[in-house]
Amino acid sequence: MRKMKTSLAALAVGLMAQGALAGDVRVMWYSDGVEGAVIKDLLDRFMAENPDVNVILDEVPYSVVQEQLQVQLEAGQGPDIARVTNIKALADHWLDLTPHVADPDYWRENFGAQADWMRPDGSDAITGFMTQITLVGGFANKTLFEQAGVEMPGAGATWDDWVEASARVMESQGTVAAFAVDRSGHRISGPNISYGGVYIGDDGMPAPVNDGTKDFVGKLVDWTEQGLHLKDVWVSASGSTYRAAADDFINAQLPFYYSGSWQIANLSTKIGDLFDWVATGSPCGTAGCSGLQGGAALVAIKYTENAEEVGKVMDYLAQEDVVREFSERTLFLPGHKGVNAKGGLNWDTEDPNVGAALDTFVAAAADVLPEAQRLPAWKWGSAYYGALVTRISQVMAGELALDEAWARIDSDIAEQVEAAQ
Repeated sequence: MRKMKTSLAALAVGLMAQGALAGDVRVMWYSDGVEGAVIKDLLDRFMAENPDVNVILDEVPYSVVQEQLQVQLEAGQGPDIARVTNIKALADHWLDLTPHVADPDYWRENFGAQADWMRPDGSDAITGFMTQITLVGGFANKTLFEQAGVEMPGAGATWDDWVEASARVMESQGTVAAFAVDRSGHRISGPNISYGGVYIGDDGMPAPVNDGTKDFVGKLVDWTEQGLHLKDVWVSASGSTYRAAADDFINAQLPFYYSGSWQIANLSTKIGDLFDWVATGSPCGTAGCSGLQGGAALVAIKYTENAEEVGKVMDYLAQEDVVREFSERTLFLPGHKGVNAKGGLNWDTEDPNVGAALDTFVAAAADVLPEAQRLPAWKWGSAYYGALVTRISQVMAGELALDEAWARIDSDIAEQVEAAQ
């Protein structure tokens, strides 16, 4: 049975790597919450209006996008369109949609603010659009704090404040840990920068791990050793494999969870009325209280044999009314200038926790530090994130000393830069 499942998975990936037949458009899509159902509905509508274009939606785990898509692209294969978060590092594989969309100026006007996130440095190509703008930040189980009689830290609270308060809730309520941070180099980068971390050197190349990054990572490792930070999230996977701690928070096993705005729909759907939860923004370090912006982009792949059909699909999904509907139904912050300017989104939820959480993330965007603002459009961001999560996990697992990790991180990044060049 295990061999059969493996064979079927390999067959599915192989089919995606072959792209689509003439007139077909194959879309590789992953979901954090309910967006898979929403995009399927929208694409069904598109096909009803455009019967000459057949769209094949391949819904895959996030790990497939992170670990297998790049292999396909390097071989000159892949889907026709993909939803990705490793946007900048793979930008050489994206298709310039400029000659294939009806009105390039519409795209430049409404998606121009994040265009550099998803195209090669120095390029003016139109390669896709952000399906949502995200911001890293925290969530707290308000009910657990109330039951423990512990006051949640307020504005300006530090990481130490949040961990100390969450530890008291853990002790009172018997949770598995005080808090968890997703297993992701991207996720810990806002906190690193909040303590003075700098990733980008004066020459635009990766800088060696500095004291600011060492300060926060040292705290995180120490909290893990004390049993306050949920160790399993980081040591249950290898390499740079992503793992979220959302299920642990949803199961009321964590007073505090550090992830990001994309989790809002997932939390609302799965928690329901089991307990009250709130978004907290990012705790503060010595340099600020920064999260990290980002998001998922829907990009066209330059190896497609159906560029005109791809342009039609992308034009449809990029329409202002379609973007607005997608955002309202998925509870995502839109990356469309026109939608944001008009505001008044009618979030498709009856959950009273959702509106306040979205408002908190919008307000927290003002706290993003300049170093964090530079990262989404930086070519070497993914290399830095991957090296961080790989080596820090080894430290948490007892396989590597923290002092040794810094040199390993620097050398890992240098190797990736050399390989890419």
